[in-house]
Parts: sequence; structure tokens; C-alpha cells
Amino acid sequence: MYHRAVRSTEAGLVDVVRDFLAAHRSLRRIFERHRRGTLRFDEVQALAGDTEASPLFRLKELCHALFRAGELGGDALFDLAVGSLFHEAMKLRENLYQLEVYAPKVDAARTRAEPGNEGLFEEFARILAASRVRLAEAFAECEALLEQTRRQFRGLLAAHRCNGLVARYLIENAAGTEEVLGEPLDAFFTSVHGSAVAAWALASRSYLESGYFDEARRALGEALAREPDRSDLRRDAAYAAGMSAYLRGRYADALQQLERWMDCDPPAGDARFRELAHAAVTRLPPLVDAAECGALTERAASLSRRLEAKPAS
Repeated sequence: MYHRAVRSTEAGLVDVVRDFLAAHRSLRRIFERHRRGTLRFDEVQALAGDTEASPLFRLKELCHALFRAGELGGDALFDLAVGSLFHEAMKLRENLYQLEVYAPKVDAARTRAEPGNEGLFEEFARILAASRVRLAEAFAECEALLEQTRRQFRGLLAAHRCNGLVARYLIENAAGTEEVLGEPLDAFFTSVHGSAVAAWALASRSYLESGYFDEARRALGEALAREPDRSDLRRDAAYAAGMSAYLRGRYADALQQLERWMDCDPPAGDARFRELAHAAVTRLPPLVDAAECGALTERAASLSRRLEAKPAS
């Protein structure tokens, strides 16, 4: 049974993306090993088991929890596709189990069987023959369903393009994402967001709001590499650099970057960022070396006054 609570709609979507990427990768590997004749039951069991250890099981349960409750009503098709994919994988699992586990036992028993059991072994033969047919059908259905579910997955990402946590996860797992989407990440971002830089900027804001300043700097660097003239990106980059420097004990650099950020006139909507910057700046004087204390203390006080004067809304 699945017992994990869904954290929130926004975070739950990240879990859906994670598990779909994992399930897609596992299924593609299973299809390839089946074609080579090297597939083993344990591999299918790991993918389509009945516990949270199975990525396909987790994905099915997460989709039911998120989409059947009506929170994300437009994603019902993805939920249906995932549920169908899971049940086809279960058929694959059961028929493979028959052939890998029961068939050798039947063969071994036949060599030791007493006369008069021919009818039972004929029935076993029919069952195993039917399992081979059903196994081939299940593989065909799984492959077809996986492709259709992948298309629904693209639609899911497009429908929730404003989810910064999802944008972050796609960026952090770019190789796996590109394998599933079948195109470079920037191309997908452009098709969904209108431009790749919009997705990188979205991810960077999510990092900033979560206090992941180094990750925000990297995302902003990627965004600026694609659109270097964006003043809002340069402003956010200064804030991220300042807060990162502060956390690393580079207080002169922190002041310089936060002064630069204030020079860019951050909008009223960034009140939370100003609060964090103010808290950092007011703590600077006791932290700096005596040799730097005078000059940095004066600059910190000046910046603190600027931060306090900025309207909160």
C-alpha cells in the first residue's frame, strides 16, 4: 500500500515528474532487454511492484491523489494513461513470472512424473503457451501506452509551466528529461514558455525564494547567457551573489553585490528579499575582521538605511 502524504500540489507535481522519468527509463530498458532475450522477472517486479519501492506504483498513486481529487482537473487523461500503463505492466509481470518461475518447475516435474498425469501436463502446456501470447501482447501494449503517456506528460508540463519547482527539477535532471522529451531542454522550454530564458528565469526565482542562492546564481548565469541585456536578471544575479557571499563569509563582496542590487531599484514585490538582505547587513559589523571593520561598518549602515527606506509594498 501507498502511505506517503502528498505535500502540496506544487511539490506533488515534482514527485510526478521524478517518478515518470524513472518509470520511462526503466520501461525502455526492460523493452530493450526483452528484445535481446536477457530480461529477468526481478527487473519487472522492481518497476511494477505493489509497494512504494516501485516507481510506476508511486506514479500511479501520486496521480490518483493529485488528479482524481479535482485539484488539477485538466490532467485526468494523464492519470488515466498512467493507470493503464501500470496495469499493463502488471500483466507483463504476471506472465513473465509464469514463464520464468513456473515453466522450469513444470519441466522438472515432467521428468519425474508418474504415468497418468499426462492430462495435467497438457493443461500446463496450454497455460504456458497462453502466457507467451499474453506476454507478447503486454509488451506491445506497454510500448504503445508509454509513448502515449509520454505525450500526455508533455502536456502536463505545459499546463503547469509556471511551477518553478518543476522547472528546477527539469534543469537539475536535464539528461533524463531530454531523453524522455526527445529534444534539447532549451527547445522544450521555448515551445512551452515562449523562450528558454523564461524557464531559466522562473527556476532562478524559485531558487531565490527558497534561499538556494548558489543554485539561483547558476540558473541566472544560464539565463543571462541566453539574454544578456535583461536588467531584471542582472538585478536578481546581484542579489543572489550578495547573499551567497554573505553566507560564505565574504562580507566585502556581499556588501558590494547588495549595493549593486539596490542600485537596480528592486521592485516592491521583492520585499521578502529586502528583509533578508537587511537582516544580513545589520549582522555584518560584529562578524568582520578588525582591520576591515571601520569601512565595512559604515557601508553596512548606509545600505541598511537604504533597505529600511524602501517601501514594503
